[in-house]
Amino acid sequence: MSYAIEHIGKTLRDAREARELSQRALSAMAGVPQSHISKIENGAVDLRVSSLVALARVLDLELVLVPRKATPAVQSIARSSAAPMKVAAEGAGQALKELKRMQNEVAQLAKVHPNLTELAQIQQRVRELQHVGIPRHGLEALRNVSNTLKAFKKHQTSVNAVLDALAQINKLRNEIAHSLDASSSMKAVRSAYSLDEDDHG
Repeated sequence: MSYAIEHIGKTLRDAREARELSQRALSAMAGVPQSHISKIENGAVDLRVSSLVALARVLDLELVLVPRKATPAVQSIARSSAAPMKVAAEGAGQALKELKRMQNEVAQLAKVHPNLTELAQIQQRVRELQHVGIPRHGLEALRNVSNTLKAFKKHQTSVNAVLDALAQINKLRNEIAHSLDASSSMKAVRSAYSLDEDDHG
């Protein structure tokens, strides 16, 4: 196994573990078979660029080719940004745990209150949010939704609590959707320094 392949595998594994994702979860999100991810992380397979790109995108990594002379500078920058990335990844892991807890909570409530269609809507939003990155402030919003649902479960006095929880989770989902739309449109703008093969015949 070459050092380069071993290094890439370790980087991918570290990024996956920092986000508290299992190989199976990463497989579902990236569309790369779990067995292939295992081999990549253990340096037991030559990487296809398409697999590497798919995994990197899910793990919030970027593939770049840099001049060899610039490698030390790039590595230094990557090391200095590793700590904030780890904090962000830990936040994403906490958000995923919160979403899973909420999913269980709502499923239990739906059994007791099968006619509350708002609970089904909350379940749908929770499923949607499990497949996107949750911003730092989103974790607090998720906790607020959980607390609202717990209060409803405990007291079961007013459906307004469920309506409030639905409004909160819809607001978070819409904020994330708008931020994703904005980042997609920014990426669609062609960089001034990019080259197309067609430009030079």
